[in-house]
Amino acid sequence: MVNQYSSLSPAWLLTISFALSLTTSLLLKVWLTVRQIKHVAQHRNRVPGAFLDTVALSAHQRAADYTVAKARTDLLELAIGSIILVSWTLLGGLSTINQVLLDWLGGGMVQQMALIAGFSVINGLLDTPLSIYKTFVVEERFGFNKMTAGLWLMDLAKSIIIGVVVGLPVVTVVLWLMGAAGNNWWLWAWGFWIGFNLLLLLIYPSFIAPLFNKFSPLEDEALKSRVTALMRRCGFAAKGLFVMDGSKRSAHANAYFTGFGAAKRVVFYDTLLARLTEAEVDAVLAHELGHFKHKHVIKRIALMFSLSLMGFWMIGWLATQAWFYQGLGVEPNLAMPNDALALLLFMLCLPVFGFFVTPMFSMLSRRHEFQADAYAVKQTSSEALSGALLKLYEDNASTLTPDALYVKAYYSHPPASERLARLMA
Repeated sequence: MVNQYSSLSPAWLLTISFALSLTTSLLLKVWLTVRQIKHVAQHRNRVPGAFLDTVALSAHQRAADYTVAKARTDLLELAIGSIILVSWTLLGGLSTINQVLLDWLGGGMVQQMALIAGFSVINGLLDTPLSIYKTFVVEERFGFNKMTAGLWLMDLAKSIIIGVVVGLPVVTVVLWLMGAAGNNWWLWAWGFWIGFNLLLLLIYPSFIAPLFNKFSPLEDEALKSRVTALMRRCGFAAKGLFVMDGSKRSAHANAYFTGFGAAKRVVFYDTLLARLTEAEVDAVLAHELGHFKHKHVIKRIALMFSLSLMGFWMIGWLATQAWFYQGLGVEPNLAMPNDALALLLFMLCLPVFGFFVTPMFSMLSRRHEFQADAYAVKQTSSEALSGALLKLYEDNASTLTPDALYVKAYYSHPPASERLARLMA
């Protein structure tokens, strides 16, 4: 009989594939991030020629320093995240917790729910120190953080409550389907997942988002009239125009659409309205309308649902394969359900293998942004959109000189140089 860890076994091949993919992706991420740090630092003391008349050297240097600080934090996060991932998988962390809970609770739904809850709590605690560092050190240093320790703790408590109230029933249904719906459970679970996400799109703007921020109706009648006329001209209907108190947590500025179907609403950060002219607000809104006009939102939802179908199918197959558990550091008991283990292991290993296709999704997102910019120019003007983007890049301390390869790998939005060059053309 061939040992499950012999050189020919599927478990051993998965272990090697996982280790190689993790190592390769980690080295690539570190290399790209170091390139970004060096490139931004090398261009820190000179504003690019195209921006000499519009961007002050002090603003350019602040953006460079902010970008480098975040990139260095990313390196720290990569190191910590990799250690945690290996600890959960190949070093047996998840297997140990599973066995402890089996000895205590026996098999069954309660044990599986306890495993997911325990994993979530421990993982959340491990992520907390770095989250605090990002908010109260990095963001604070550059003047972006407006949160107090009390507000941060309140947000954390609300997130935990929402996770329990919303997430627990969802996980319970999926686990129940895995055990009760037969070999095609993954298809039923996928259908439930679609329904849940569509429901979430409907209820999030009205019930969840207000738990964290205050949304007030847009009161500026002149601006409201302009925005309404623009939306009517673009054939877009929204449930309302709202201003969000984003300045309570951050100095970053933004505007976005949220909701789905009849629940769509337009949200402006108060920091955005305080910074932009009316024409520039129109241009930013027209850009967001461009995403809807080109059906980017529908396309992204369809892509997400298609990928999730593939994911559920893969879990349905892998959950019955002993080598899947063994190759990732877990010894399963196939005499009882291992559904929670399968979900957690799949969730842990998917980003490792999925990293190599990330640049394709980044490229697609940047293409959508260019299309939305082009639509905004047709509805407003290139001058208004250029002015708005320059202010947003400056206010958000976005570097004007990112590394080209880093952009291709990670940037969901085109860098300022590319974006403004197209607008000026």
